[in-house]
Order: sequence, then structure tokens, then C-alpha cells
Amino acid sequence: MSSNRKPRGRIKVSSERMYELVRSPIITEKATLVSEHNQVMFRVPVDATKPEIRAAVEGLFNVKVKAVNTILQKGKTKRWRGQPGRRNDVKKAVVSLADGDSIDITTGV
Repeated sequence: MSSNRKPRGRIKVSSERMYELVRSPIITEKATLVSEHNQVMFRVPVDATKPEIRAAVEGLFNVKVKAVNTILQKGKTKRWRGQPGRRNDVKKAVVSLADGDSIDITTGV
């Protein structure tokens, strides 16, 4: 029985894809709480994978990433002018940084 898993090597991501992957930092109460544990939250595309996100953050910010956790938030159904509509799905990435590394999200990339 063969496995469909890819090898756990480092992947290459182009610079255009890096900027596409890390869309924006998330600045909320919860994001500031996790920043105390050396973690940063980013908004990423729905099709982004954890190895891609790791490579993009390491390439853009010159830090060592310890782990990447992702959250897929389904879009809410809302009503606008009496018509039902649906918000887009959003994917968030919680990136854990190695000890001694930090990202200042107040400055641009």
C-alpha cells in the first residue's frame, strides 16, 4: 500500500507567491494574546498549504518558523437589502516563531 504523502523537505516558493501567501497580519485581541507566546497571525489564501506558508514567512521576514497552524473560517450567511448573501471563506495562519525571533507587524514588508 503506497502513501500519497509528499516528502517532508523544504519547498521553494517564488517571491511573487510569497507576497500572495502572506496577505495581511491579523490585529485583534486574540492575535495580541498569542503574540505573548511568540506567535503571529496572518490572513492567507484558502488554497495555501502549511509548508508554503512556512517558506513564505521565513523568506519575507528572515525568521525561523517553528510551527504553522491553520484555521479555515467559513463565511457567514448575511442579508443585504432583503436578499440573502454569503461572505467569503477566510483562512488564517498562526505562525509560531523560534526563540529569539520576532516580527514587527506595524512596519510594512
